[in-house]
Order: sequence, then C-alpha cells, then structure tokens
Amino acid sequence: MTESFDDLYNRSIENPEQFWGELAKDVHWNKAPQKVLDDSNSPFNLWFPDGELNACYNALDLHVAEGNGDRLALIYDSPVTNTVRKITFSDMRDQVAKLAGALRDRGVQPGDRVLIYMPMVPEATMAMLACARIGAVHSVVFGGFAANELAVRIDDAEPVAILAASCGIEGNRIIPYKPLLDEAIELSSHKPGTCLILQRPQVEAGMIGGRDMDWASTVATAEPADCVPMPANAPLYVLYTSGTTGQPKGVVRDTGGYVVALKWSMGAIYGVLPGDVYWAASDVGWVVGHSYICYGPLLNGNTTVMFEGKPVGTPDPGAFWRVIADHKVKVLFTAPTAFRAIKKEDPSGSFIGKYDISSLEALFLAGERCDPDTLEWAQDKLKLPVIDHWWQTETGWSIAANCRGVELLPIVPGSPTRPAPGYSMDVLDSEGKPITTGDIGALVVKLPLPPGCFPTLWNAPERYVSSYFSAFPGYYETGDAGYIDENGYVFVMARTDDVINVAGHRLSTGAIEEALAGHPDVAECAVMGVADELKGQAPVGLLVLSDGGDRDHGGIVAECIQRVRDQIGPVAAFKTATVVTRLPKTRSGKILRATMRAIADGTQWKMPATIDDPIILDEIADSLKELGYPKA
Repeated sequence: MTESFDDLYNRSIENPEQFWGELAKDVHWNKAPQKVLDDSNSPFNLWFPDGELNACYNALDLHVAEGNGDRLALIYDSPVTNTVRKITFSDMRDQVAKLAGALRDRGVQPGDRVLIYMPMVPEATMAMLACARIGAVHSVVFGGFAANELAVRIDDAEPVAILAASCGIEGNRIIPYKPLLDEAIELSSHKPGTCLILQRPQVEAGMIGGRDMDWASTVATAEPADCVPMPANAPLYVLYTSGTTGQPKGVVRDTGGYVVALKWSMGAIYGVLPGDVYWAASDVGWVVGHSYICYGPLLNGNTTVMFEGKPVGTPDPGAFWRVIADHKVKVLFTAPTAFRAIKKEDPSGSFIGKYDISSLEALFLAGERCDPDTLEWAQDKLKLPVIDHWWQTETGWSIAANCRGVELLPIVPGSPTRPAPGYSMDVLDSEGKPITTGDIGALVVKLPLPPGCFPTLWNAPERYVSSYFSAFPGYYETGDAGYIDENGYVFVMARTDDVINVAGHRLSTGAIEEALAGHPDVAECAVMGVADELKGQAPVGLLVLSDGGDRDHGGIVAECIQRVRDQIGPVAAFKTATVVTRLPKTRSGKILRATMRAIADGTQWKMPATIDDPIILDEIADSLKELGYPKA
C-alpha cells in the first residue's frame, strides 16, 4: 500500500535521522555515512558528517555506469540563436571531465573557488559540474551583472579562476560580458589567475595575455579528470543573494545533504521518474537553476531542458507551449511572473491550442507569491494541476509543497499547500509566541533544518546566526509573513517588512493584491505600504493592465478600489492606485516592492543589483509623483 502524505510527513518530523538516513541509501557514497545528523553546535547542524561522495559522479557517471549513458541528459533550446542541442549522459560526462581537467591543469584544487559568469548555454551547467567533479566550490553570478556588483563577489569568494562567455542574449539584445568582467577584475582587490572564455559567434571577446584562455581549444587538449570524493559537508557552491545592508550574502550549500534532498525531491515533489523530461524555466544564476536545471534532474536521471529565451517575445506568448511540444516535457516549473506575462499578452490562451502539449502533466510555480487569479487562469487554460510551492535561496528546495509524487492534496489557490517533509513550521508573533490559527505572523521553521538547506554563510558565521536564528531561538526565520489554516495549509502573504500597519491593523499586501488581481482588466499588480502621518502606513496600488483593452483607466482604478473595500473591508483604507505600464522586478521575477516603497517615502535607496531594467524605476517615480509621493 502506498504511504500517505501524512504518514510520510510525520515520519520525517518524529524521527528525522531515520527518515533521511534511509533516503541517503539512494545516493552513491564513496564512504557511506555512519552518522546522519550532528546537531551539537546548532544552528550549524551537519548532515551525514562522516560521509564522502561526489556530486558530479551522482549526476553523470553513475547513470553511465548503470547503462543509461545514451539517455538524454540535457536539451538546449535557444530561440534567440535558433539552436537546439541534445546531449546524452555519456557525452555530458566526457565534456565535463575534460573541462574539469582543464581547470585542474590551471592549478584548481579541492576547496578552491571558481566563479561562473555565463548565459543560458549548456557550458554553464558543465562548468558547475566540472567544479564539483574536482571538489572546487563554484559561485555562479548571473550573466550580465554590473561590473561593480561582480567585483564585490570576486572579492568575497576570492576565485582562483573565472569561467565566462563572450556574451549573453536578452531577447533581441546582445550583451557583451567580457568588458564587464574585465572592469570587475580591475575594480576588485582579488585577482583571479585564469579566465576561461567561451567565445560565442555573436560576439568575439578580446583576450588578455597570460590570464585569458580560449575555452574550446583549452578543453580540447585537456586530459579528463576523475571525480574526487569529498566530505559530505564540504561546500558544493556559494550563491550570493542580496542583503539588506547592500553587502551580498554568500549562501553556502553542502554536498551530501543537497544531493540526498534534491534526488528525493524530484520523485516525491515533482512526480517525475528517471528518463522523464523536466523543465525548470529559470536561469542558472538563481537557486532554481542550481537545484532544478542542473543538479536535481541530473541526479534523478531526468532529461533537463535549458531554455535561452523568454516566455513572451521569443517570438510570441506561445514560446513555452512550443518547447513543451517539441521536447515532450512532462513537468514545467517556472515563476508566476512568467505566467502573468503570458496572460497579459494572450488573455484568452489562444496560443496554447496551437501546440500539442499532451505530454505535460503538471505545472509548478515558485519564486514569488502566486496570486490565486494567476493560478486559476493557468488551471483553466491548461486543464492540469497547477501547483504553487514555496522555497528560498537559503533552503535550496521546497519549504512547503504539494508532493505530487506522494499524494496530490487538494489545491487551494493562494497556498503552497502544507510544509514539505522535514520542515516543522510555526507562526509566531514579534515576541516569539505562537499565533492563533489563521492569524498573520512570522513564518518560521523549527531546527534542525532538513538536508539541502544552507549550513552557514560564506565567511560570515556571525551574520548567519544574527540574520536567521537570533529573533526566534530554536527556529529559522524565513523573513516571510503569513498564516497556517486549520487544515495545516500554509499561506505566504508577504515578506515580513511588507506586512503594513494601517491605524493599528496588520494587513498583508498579498491579500490586497489578491483582490486587485481578480479584476478582469488587471494583468499584474503590486501593493506597498507608504508612510502616512495619520494612519502610520497607507496602502498604494500599482496596476498593469492586460493587453488589448481600451477602457478608461480612471474607471478601472475606481473599480479596483471598490473591490478591495468589498473583499477586505474599509479597514484596509485602500484609496490610492494608478495604472503603470510595467513593474520593476529582479531578473528572477520578484517585484521590487521595498525599493518602490523607499521612492514613495522619499527615503534613501540603492539601485538593486538584480533589477531587470533600471529605467522602470524612473517611470514608477513619475507615477508616484503624480499621486503626491513622496509627501512634501
């Protein structure tokens, strides 16, 4: 008899060492761990502390050894270059081994850091795996990042080598990377010894003698490197996430716990089997790209899709459906912002019918809160389970999820369902006391965090404790606010600092956004709490309208204000909204509410390093000025 979700979850909480110890047997160990958890120095908890393994071996070599070398490991689909490449596990293993050999020949040793500054090409994934193969710690920086931000990361990680491409392609724009890289190295105090440059045909990068090497010729002449067994708690990678102080936080990922958790998650959460085609429509620069473009699918023997394009504009809102049809994708994972973009340009979903997407069994959404309207639109158009799940760079995989491979629970729009196995969650008030069921508070996770979560921050153990574990001793502070209902369903309503206080009433911006997003003319929206002399804070809404409509903006705004009054009540004091052409976002799709709030309040703010298009903030500032913000 198949185990129910409740039984599985309860086992993971009541006896986590037994639960994860059993799952660890599904991984290839060079030295099997005898101890599952060392929690003697919490919150610096260590999973499988005496084990040894290699992440690259588990992702590539193991499948070849088991006779599956001819199975497709990666499909590269690039509408911006009109290219499709298909790479088997055997070919991937061979190319990664030679790249690893090239790094080893340049003196890269286990524990050394290698920075990767690449676009969405197969070589980016190969670079990550090549580092893992020889025990080097990779740190991927989103391709096209500004030089000063790249320099900060170079100085913090101190890489001995950098792997980069000559350019990236964003829609119809070619972005040369090498000038940005050269400027970053000039700005940084630390100087890497080697830069391996992948020359793309769109732009040929100028090379600096003695430091820069051509990727193709260097790798072609290298001897393949074998996998180096690494301690389970050795860092696999450092991934930088922007901090509130402006100094980026280097999230460390260990090797053993990550391999165990990710391999298990592919079947348990996403419901895919080895050989299935799985597509995470994200970027290698983000945690989704690490966990579910590179490591997770390959560890599980899936075919992973790497897409160099956009959900709209490459060439139209049918881009995703074309990829699913061409490559027989079984599960798609993307951000809600991608679906809002598709919905905005194709509200009726007419492009879906142009392709045979019968292979698709489920859509997973994450990266930001999924408003119910977007989820329901996707459900209606796709006629499939649309599953919201919630996780963070720090956790590396889902905190809350509907575990499709265990038992598909009822889907409730607005909720990522229940805590995933391994995560014991509570909702606390500012004093650390449990909150009444259904009331909003800080969402926290009891220690120890399950395998795969970050064991520390790079070179910043004190900041690790102060940022995540000091406010609520014994818990990990997610930084998100929300509630858990009587059925155990989690509702993530906003970042903690996006819960606004209107005349003493704590209100979630997410709840107001839900009401606004339900208006038929609203494609996307954002709500922020701005300073108000009388009420402390007042909510202000920014609305992006669906394409094809020609209604009066004033009428739409009035109807939206009434919707909030009807659905939330006068307590929300929602009286101010305006229509904008677009919202400022990070490249991973998160709306920059805190930055917009600072503009409205007239307080100091810093241009976010991850912003998709800085010009949008000027447009937002003009719109806020028309509304009277900042107040004189």
